Amino acid sequence: MTSSRPFNFSAGPATLPETVLSQVAAEMLDWHGSGMSVMEMSHRGKEFGVILETALADLRDLLAVPSNFRILFMQGGGLGENAIVPLNLSRGGKVDAVVTGSWSRKSAAEARRYADVHVAAEGNGRSIPANWQLRDDAAYVHVCTNETIDGVEFHDLPRLANGAPLVIDCSSHLLSRPIDWTRVGLAFGGAQKNIGPAGLTLVFVREDLLGHAMDICPTAFNYETVAANNSMYNTPPTFGIYVAGLVFQWVKGLEYAGRRGLAAIEQRNIDKAALLYSALDASGFYENRVEPSCRSRMNVPFFLKDETLNERFLAEARSAGLLQLKGHKSVGGMRASIYNAMPLEGVQALVGFLKDFEARHG
Repeated sequence: MTSSRPFNFSAGPATLPETVLSQVAAEMLDWHGSGMSVMEMSHRGKEFGVILETALADLRDLLAVPSNFRILFMQGGGLGENAIVPLNLSRGGKVDAVVTGSWSRKSAAEARRYADVHVAAEGNGRSIPANWQLRDDAAYVHVCTNETIDGVEFHDLPRLANGAPLVIDCSSHLLSRPIDWTRVGLAFGGAQKNIGPAGLTLVFVREDLLGHAMDICPTAFNYETVAANNSMYNTPPTFGIYVAGLVFQWVKGLEYAGRRGLAAIEQRNIDKAALLYSALDASGFYENRVEPSCRSRMNVPFFLKDETLNERFLAEARSAGLLQLKGHKSVGGMRASIYNAMPLEGVQALVGFLKDFEARHG
């Protein structure tokens, strides 16, 4: 990232690697001598076929996705998947949900349109609840493994006592760390956090969960149909897939702290989060209200003790080249989203600003 660009802490659509944006710009009018922009080429042409297959292979390699999982490129975002998942997996029966914040609450509410949803545990938006009351005959159990608004993250996936498939909404930490596929039946996430532009949704579904869609499920949202057609049943979000593919290549080539690829990304994310939380915890001027054991590495909400200074804080941050720090309207305060593409220098700049603002207004 060049020094002339501000640091964008938006929760999504979010910052992208500058090298990726530069490559997109360079290839905008002519992709690899084809004479076409990716936005203009047929999704069934050989040129896009190369883009699609390369992106799929790189993603499977990066996340070590087992061969018995299908990777689907879909549309509709995480909110869409809140309906598409129960349409495919619930069979109109029972679904258990663990509510840890705003997004899992929305997921449970949407699934009630298609299934008997039981909230197995509900947290306070600051922690992961204990003592889950799971039903033995639930079709699946839904969790949001990183709450973008509340800043609560599962750092380890649960082993379910009832043996039901675990469905994870991992939109805001997908590609930031490895996934233990032995504990997952289905994972989904929007691309607009760590992977690419809004419009692309990624679904990883275990093959034994295909073929159970309800009759009312639209054909284009039936996982079995999408998988059988290699995500090409209808026109996929071609430009989003192209940008995602470039991001996958960027991740594979990233080096940090003696690591490479996803291991480098994970370590850099750990270091960025530790730096920011340490600054917040050391201050009597700011506070993060999430239990330390489940603080998100991706989304860091915080509050000024004197909230009358909120607008001044945001204005001065903007002037300092630190953008999109306002918290979600449902919870207020501030939020710094420090996804993969946010460099360590961006977090260092934010920490420096936090300390300076406190010195002048504390």
